[in-house]
Amino acid sequence: MHRQPENVDVVTFLLSEMGTSGSLDGQQHLVVKGRFASKYIEGILHKYVICGCCKSPDTILTNGNHLFFLICEQCGSGHFVVPIKAGFVASWTVFGVNGDWGFESTVEETENHLSHASTHHGIYDLQVREDDDWQMVQKQGNQFVVNDQPFYVNGFNTYWLMVFAADQSTRGKVSELFHQASSAGLTVCRTWAFNDGQWRALQTSPSVYDEEVFKALDFVISEAKKYKIRLILSLTNNWDAYGGKAQYVKWGKAAGLNLTSDDEFFSHTTLKSYYKAHVKTVLNRVNTFTNLTYKNDPTIFAWELMNEPRCTSDPSGDTLQSWIQEMAVYVKSIDAKHLVEIGLEGFYGPSAPDRAKFNPNSYATQVGTDFIRNHQTLGVDFASVHIYADSWISQTISDAHLQFTKSWMEAHIEDAEKYLRMPVLFTEFGVSAKDTGYNTSFRDTLISSVYKTLLNSTKKGGSGAGSLLWQLFPDGTDYMNDGYAIVLSKSPSTSNIISLHSTRIATFNSLCSTKCKWGCKKKNPLEEFLYHDDL
Repeated sequence: MHRQPENVDVVTFLLSEMGTSGSLDGQQHLVVKGRFASKYIEGILHKYVICGCCKSPDTILTNGNHLFFLICEQCGSGHFVVPIKAGFVASWTVFGVNGDWGFESTVEETENHLSHASTHHGIYDLQVREDDDWQMVQKQGNQFVVNDQPFYVNGFNTYWLMVFAADQSTRGKVSELFHQASSAGLTVCRTWAFNDGQWRALQTSPSVYDEEVFKALDFVISEAKKYKIRLILSLTNNWDAYGGKAQYVKWGKAAGLNLTSDDEFFSHTTLKSYYKAHVKTVLNRVNTFTNLTYKNDPTIFAWELMNEPRCTSDPSGDTLQSWIQEMAVYVKSIDAKHLVEIGLEGFYGPSAPDRAKFNPNSYATQVGTDFIRNHQTLGVDFASVHIYADSWISQTISDAHLQFTKSWMEAHIEDAEKYLRMPVLFTEFGVSAKDTGYNTSFRDTLISSVYKTLLNSTKKGGSGAGSLLWQLFPDGTDYMNDGYAIVLSKSPSTSNIISLHSTRIATFNSLCSTKCKWGCKKKNPLEEFLYHDDL
């Protein structure tokens, strides 16, 4: 077998692949715990020894940073074989022949690991190790990190999870969605931790909560953990949907306050106290499924102050800036462990007139937000940006959408590096099927363009930390579709693009430490895969 008995890689590989424990006895026989069929062990040894290209047994196994690399001495080819713990297998097969790239992905729940044999020249069998420890996401410079490893993000939005979980007849859709997202390698979901005064409200009136709906949010968080998906939880809305700032103003008026604008949400002491009370309640909530307090739960990636805050009554940006400063510090005073972001769309304001040229239109400078100034606030850990060329520029599909998307992203990545020195996450992007000239081919091109721009940043160790699609739906929820929904089972080409990007990100996160950038250009057979331009 070209393997030495004392070589710990032999034992490590076999035990890891079999998902069990064991040791060598005095006669150098491997004794393992459990009952395994001989063909199953033969299959593992085949994967461990036999070249996937020429079928020769003359191979050498090396390992490094959780990856085992099998090199054939006959034909010179190689492939990765990566054992992970029994019970959960996330595997990717990436193949490249004559410059053409393809992708297949599977996520399986199994009692024993199944080998994923390579059958073509240039195939790499990649499997990502399930984290031993589910730790908080942190920030180091312009990177997200988990356990001192970089954590670049491929994620999605599904805002209605709590409401669906509140009804037993639709709760299963939450699990179904997480399963499908996990199968595509998606690791972060952004969703609402609010529903103010509406149908199936979480907060029925200031500081009054429906316990059953809160339990539904508990379920969403606990279910996300099962599928190794982290959550960005938004705490209220700028828009009327799910209540938002308009509902806080209605509550204020019902209490006898003389309010004339929804924007007084940002400045009136009483309304701010309502919001702070909600923040305090959510952050201190003890999950009824996990018994973890939200503020101590690593499943939560970050808190978002508000979805798409705008204060059009004060184009100077001072009102919103004051609110952000107050609320970011308040959140941190309760929960210093989790990251905090604002929820901005990314429009440039008065503090950076030279950057206004990147805004999609002149109106964007008048909505009271100021990307650079807002994100220089104490307590804000990373920048958020949305991308909606079809909403901001034109509802008729054109190449101008792609050009805007690229320049919009590059400008914000540059600002995050030059002025903010923090990661930037593109927390919403997509294109609507209701747009004139829409087709799935354009959607795929747009998504690929976003991913390529991010990879170009990541290669250089830049601030482009990831993106979240708007939005992912499971089967049977078409009646909720706002035009942007992606159902993976019905969108094979889109699903493949998403999965390939997930694989690239997961591979990089596995190979590199926080002191390493893509610029290190590691000399291994993954280099072409990681740096390949085509998406």
